[in-house]
Amino acid sequence: MSRTCPVTKKKTQIGGGYSNRTRATEFNPTGKRGRKVNLQKKRIFIPELGITKRLTLSTRAIKNINKNGAYKVLKEAGLI
Repeated sequence: MSRTCPVTKKKTQIGGGYSNRTRATEFNPTGKRGRKVNLQKKRIFIPELGITKRLTLSTRAIKNINKNGAYKVLKEAGLI
């Protein structure tokens, strides 16, 4: 399973690792670096349907669910 949030569609980003000093002096590649998404496993109860779902969500998606409600957020994401 890929490290992707099904609600926000966030996934691992690949970025370079150049310091400003390296840029100023010479070309000295330091390789690529993966920045992983902060994913958490959560059980979410959906009162409108009376069911509990276990999902792996990003922390941003968890905040959205707390703010807007589980049913609305998961419905927009196509998970229910």
